[in-house]
Amino acid sequence: MTSTLDENWKHLLNDELEKEYFKKLIQFVDQEYKNHIIFPPQKDLFNAFNLCSLAQTRVVILGQDPYHDMNQAHGLCFSVNEGEKTPPSLVNIFKELHADLGIEAPSHGNLTRWANQGVLLLNATLTVRAHEAGSHQKKGWEQFTDAVIHKLSQEKKHLVFLLWGAYAIKKSALIDSSKHLILSSAHPSPLSAYRGFLGNQHFSKTNTYLLENKLEPISW
Repeated sequence: MTSTLDENWKHLLNDELEKEYFKKLIQFVDQEYKNHIIFPPQKDLFNAFNLCSLAQTRVVILGQDPYHDMNQAHGLCFSVNEGEKTPPSLVNIFKELHADLGIEAPSHGNLTRWANQGVLLLNATLTVRAHEAGSHQKKGWEQFTDAVIHKLSQEKKHLVFLLWGAYAIKKSALIDSSKHLILSSAHPSPLSAYRGFLGNQHFSKTNTYLLENKLEPISW
């Protein structure tokens, strides 16, 4: 299954891919794909990595779990396939983007364009059973994605980590804040967006930091 993972990312994460827990995780996920409807589709499992080149990566946005309804998840956190209704959290992300930078919300919720520019849209758990939220949590994915965050923090510099909500904010312990910018706020969910996500200006702050460090800003 890891044969579908981009070679540069594979090289960066090679030690992790060889660990016993990861081999067991892949066996579990393989069986789940055979016996249940699992999201995202297997071909999209590593899209967060395959659509965002390691060399270009300069922003990391952390989600928690893939969407668990039909045709939504395609391997990028907060993102849905074109033709699907934009989920409420993403509606609020687009609202903040408009308030912050004046960018109109697109007609769809597919964030591949961000990924292609170096925004790693990483869920802590990469798979889920259809209609069973959280069903693949605590199977090993979190250990793997924590290692991704830690490795990026070690190996790169001047990344921007956007940590939205309590779960994501805990991941700041994995990040060297002397080398990277950590921006945290409430989650964009309708339940919490008004408690500090809306108005956080994370998109403009990200680009300001990138420009200050002579890096290409993101065309949000």
